[in-house]
Amino acid sequence: MIHPGDLKASVEAALNQLLEPIRKKFQSPELRKLTNSAYPDPSKTKTGGKGAKASAGGGEDDELVPSRLDIRVGKILSVEKHPDADSLFLEKIDVGEPEPRTVVSGLVAYVSQQDLQDRTVVLLCNLKPQKMRGIESQAMLLCSSVEGEPRRVEPLDPPEGSSPGERVFVEGYETGKPDDRLNPKKKVWEKLQVDLKVSDQCVAQWKDKKLMTKLGQITCKTLKGGNIS
Repeated sequence: MIHPGDLKASVEAALNQLLEPIRKKFQSPELRKLTNSAYPDPSKTKTGGKGAKASAGGGEDDELVPSRLDIRVGKILSVEKHPDADSLFLEKIDVGEPEPRTVVSGLVAYVSQQDLQDRTVVLLCNLKPQKMRGIESQAMLLCSSVEGEPRRVEPLDPPEGSSPGERVFVEGYETGKPDDRLNPKKKVWEKLQVDLKVSDQCVAQWKDKKLMTKLGQITCKTLKGGNIS
């Protein structure tokens, strides 16, 4: 009978005999370099580089969901022509904050000043503010548009009875928290906007899911199949 200890030693000796030629091959400079490249010494590996930063900050892999958009109901308090641009309106809009926001919109050719005054509208509030002909616009007034001759544009309408500052959400994404401010380099708005449409029932949608407030759905008056921007 073979003692277990003797069997173990015999197997170990046999394996070493089989592996010895392979070990000798890996002593060559070329294979040593390849091994060190494939299995670097952890103590010599730098940390905190570009990859670590991307992982810590979410980086470019942040989930692309509509709840990242801060869309709210607003009420237009005043409308006037932009002093330096005939095609632009300058509006003061209540979005539920202590002070109204200044919004510049290119609606002069599509919507009358009277139709905008005191109107309840829908705004995207977490874009980076941009100067338009010298005046900073602090939100985007969302509209439906249909291309053609002539091009037609209509502001989106929240449900009757909506109040300034009420959140607009996409059904199924009610609980997500909007970004404080959308990073323009990541083009979150541009990527989400391509799927914002108006249905054949004049209901605003993102990927066939309705845009809603707590009182009901966001609509437009007549522009079926329009793009939202």
